[in-house]
Amino acid sequence: MAHPLVDLDHVEKEYVSGPNVVRALRDVTLKIDAGEMLAIVGTSGSGKSTLMNIIGCLDRPTRGTYRLDGIDVGRRSNDARAIVRNRLIGFIFQGFNLLARTTALENVELPLIYRGVSSRERRQRALRALEQVGLGGRVNHTPNQLSGGQQQRVAIARALVTDPPLLLADEPTGNLDTRTSYEVLSLLQKLNREQHITVIIVTHERDIADCARRVITVRDGLVKSDLVNEVPQDAQQLLAQMGPPPP
Repeated sequence: MAHPLVDLDHVEKEYVSGPNVVRALRDVTLKIDAGEMLAIVGTSGSGKSTLMNIIGCLDRPTRGTYRLDGIDVGRRSNDARAIVRNRLIGFIFQGFNLLARTTALENVELPLIYRGVSSRERRQRALRALEQVGLGGRVNHTPNQLSGGQQQRVAIARALVTDPPLLLADEPTGNLDTRTSYEVLSLLQKLNREQHITVIIVTHERDIADCARRVITVRDGLVKSDLVNEVPQDAQQLLAQMGPPPP
């Protein structure tokens, strides 16, 4: 029987703050299969960011077990977790995290440089990733020559260029207006639907979470609910309902 892509078993995370111990996560058991699109929702301080950091191999649990694609990453060293992270996860951030003086193409090539991929193959794969997100005509533009939505598309292309099975998006629409947010969500839905990439969106916005098929709510370090959204919102339809963009 195939194992889940993401498998947390009784995971807890504690931070020591002076004389106090902060329990950021408490007994979280969670399984996510390959090909799912889900949202992790919670207010500030709920524990959702801690959960994201553990899923993204940026932190390790204090107790419990975390397996990513069958690999027990919770007990691995920082360097070993970095290797797993680079191979299996593509990150999308609220702030885009693009290099300001570097072209879209060069920004997308960066993860491949860390892997030691040849310059010719890097260019081919980066061009293909930019085509996937609809930016084939903007490859030589720097971030200040791109809109916020286009910058986020470059960030998504950078996450896709290593062909990861998992995209982890941290507030990917937080810096975008409503129309651009739906454009980004439509792209994520398309990648999930057509390429079967697992997409996890961490957000505090319920309307963004409504575009996912599964919604996990975190509060006080606990998973308070884990619900299937039988009819998720189609971001492309929401865009159509808004009418044409203003000139």
